[in-house]
Amino acid sequence: MKNVTPPEWQVPQVDLKWVPRVIVGIVLLWGILSCYITIPADAEGVVTRFGKYHDTLRPGLRFRLPFGIDRVTLIEVERQMKQEFGFGTYGTYQKQSSDDPDGEASMVTGDLNMATVEWVVQFRVEDPKAWTFNVRDPDGTLRAAAESVMREVVGDRTVDEVLTVGRQEIEDQNLQRLRELSKRYGLGVAIMQVQLKNVNPPPPVQASFNEVNQAQQEREQQINLANGEYNRAVPRARGQAAQRISEAEGYATQRVNEAKGDAEKFTALLQEYAKAAEVTRQRLYFETMQEILPQLERKVILDDKATGVLPLLNLDSNPLTK
Repeated sequence: MKNVTPPEWQVPQVDLKWVPRVIVGIVLLWGILSCYITIPADAEGVVTRFGKYHDTLRPGLRFRLPFGIDRVTLIEVERQMKQEFGFGTYGTYQKQSSDDPDGEASMVTGDLNMATVEWVVQFRVEDPKAWTFNVRDPDGTLRAAAESVMREVVGDRTVDEVLTVGRQEIEDQNLQRLRELSKRYGLGVAIMQVQLKNVNPPPPVQASFNEVNQAQQEREQQINLANGEYNRAVPRARGQAAQRISEAEGYATQRVNEAKGDAEKFTALLQEYAKAAEVTRQRLYFETMQEILPQLERKVILDDKATGVLPLLNLDSNPLTK
């Protein structure tokens, strides 16, 4: 007996000829879209073809081989990046932070004292190829190099230099050595700045150090006050001394000139006296009397032939008669 399949049980025939076309279209669309990449203005793209370096792309819309043949790694070359040591600032752009900031900041100085040093390294990527391929972990390598250099520089100084007067010298020397070390490693970065943030003694001796620091500041303040008073008093004394010397020199010149004038006057009188002694003697006598007599209240002049002074006195005006 022949089996007959009912009409409702028959499988409908579906035309699947469009499926390969859709797949090919999707692949072509994906290939077209993956041929182009946009490089931001502050970055450059490092192109690797089958894992090997091929080219560096400048900012803009650039072409690459599709289907993952060319892979582009964006490296921000115009952004100034930083690494923080001993602390971390939230919301700032930094390449990497330490898992142990306290241990990272603890250092031993040259006089075998402890200090807590927090600092920042600011850098910029100059060579994207070197930054990507010369070392396995460029962020970690730069961080390890910066910490090594800082420990070396701090270890060459006393704790007083690290905490007070040696900060600028530490920054400059650290910057120079870190630049040399990054160039030797071929990191392809430019170290812009090394800046010390907080440099403190360990917490157990923090109070004692603050007292010592306060005493040093008071000493410097007293020295500055003394120098200021010295700068005010010494010029004033020098000015007074110069004034006294000038007055003395002027008085000496005056006395010398007066003495010379008196000598010349006496010489002239002597010459005239030699010419006419009697006349000169009488003139000198009259001139002397002319200067002396006006200073006397009552003047009585007697001749050598006078017999008495009573007729010459004005008894009415004499206060003894009153």
